[in-house]
Amino acid sequence: MQTFFSDEQLKDPVTKRSNEILRACVHCGFCTATCPTYQILGDELDSPRGRIYLIKDMLENQRTPDAKMVKHVDRCLSCLSCMTTCPSGVHYMHLVDHARSYIETHYNRPFTDRAMRWVLAKILPYPYRFRIAMLGAKIVKPFARFIPDKRVQAMMAMVPRTLPPVSRRDDPQVFTAKGAQKKRVALMTACAQKALNTDINDATIRLLTRLGVDVVIAKGQGCCGALTHHMGKTEQSHAFAEKNIEAWSREIAGDGLDAIIINTSGCGTAIKDYGHMFRTHESADQAQEVANRALDVSEFLSQLDLPELPSNGIKVAYHAACSLQHGQQVKEAPKALLRRVGFDVVEPRDAHLCCGSAGTYNLLQPEIAGELKAKKLRSLEAIEPDVIAAGNIGCMMQIGSGSDLPIVHTVELLDWALGGERPKGVTQLSLLSGK
Repeated sequence: MQTFFSDEQLKDPVTKRSNEILRACVHCGFCTATCPTYQILGDELDSPRGRIYLIKDMLENQRTPDAKMVKHVDRCLSCLSCMTTCPSGVHYMHLVDHARSYIETHYNRPFTDRAMRWVLAKILPYPYRFRIAMLGAKIVKPFARFIPDKRVQAMMAMVPRTLPPVSRRDDPQVFTAKGAQKKRVALMTACAQKALNTDINDATIRLLTRLGVDVVIAKGQGCCGALTHHMGKTEQSHAFAEKNIEAWSREIAGDGLDAIIINTSGCGTAIKDYGHMFRTHESADQAQEVANRALDVSEFLSQLDLPELPSNGIKVAYHAACSLQHGQQVKEAPKALLRRVGFDVVEPRDAHLCCGSAGTYNLLQPEIAGELKAKKLRSLEAIEPDVIAAGNIGCMMQIGSGSDLPIVHTVELLDWALGGERPKGVTQLSLLSGK
């Protein structure tokens, strides 16, 4: 694609990067075939190619965004399926992130939009605030149908019936390996996940320590910054990221870290991009060091040579989170691990398509997210699994809100198969060992 940025514009490293991305696009349209919003809406402007044209025009001409431009960019899930499909290697993620940041600073959203985004940015990244908000929402939930704003209704619908108690395992500390120590890692405990489902971190810690890994919960770590980053709130998201970089850098400089383990794939995509986010910052080297050590829990477990177990007869539908399969290009590791420990793993039709969760997307774009959820549920239920496994808390909440099938994190099933606790959601199932 031909671009016409001025020399003055290209002095800005963010604009220079967007220029590189735009020039890589050859208008082929392959991305439209795998874009979830284009499949549902059928509008070229709701495809990656269409959005690229809009973003190019906005950035190149330094236009003040209008409602039409914002609508089509807001409708993007950032599922990054287009990046997996693109034969030209167009890094759409960096481009749409720039567009969102530009919109955040140059567009005056309607009051209700601003208020909604402010609330999400001030609550979701903070586990204790999030817990308090959900407790309050439970009181309002019975009256949600009388609230005209569908986004508020969507928020109420996502409030779980019960909240787990705060897990003290998420506090800064070190969990020592059982037996001989093989590795030392930091565990990213995530923010919303700590409030919604404490079993995931607990299972991760149990499994890793049994496999000879010291697990560090680093003091000072917090939200990865992804939620605010994808809302265009760059300053806030970078502040979150910088705290993590400092916390993990202290551990690297101290007793050392073999890896930084992430069991929420949306966080993983963001953390692996810290090197790019901070490339012009004074902490660029530390940010890149952190990014280099970041691994999804399934990537790390694949290095540990888990025992191979006979079939346990449990049929697992594996849901591939977009942030894992497209954002991080981790596709085979979770399925291979589950098969290795005895599960019968099957995948639904159109496994590459998003479930509609996408961070805050299901709250900000509930109608489109609802259609995507319905499609995903139909494809998952068609294969009649005993349980659904996923690697991202957002997907688990989205799918779980519409299905009676148990849905658990991949690491919970691995922990169970290798001697850990049975996941709470699979009480009707048992391993051949009787657990």
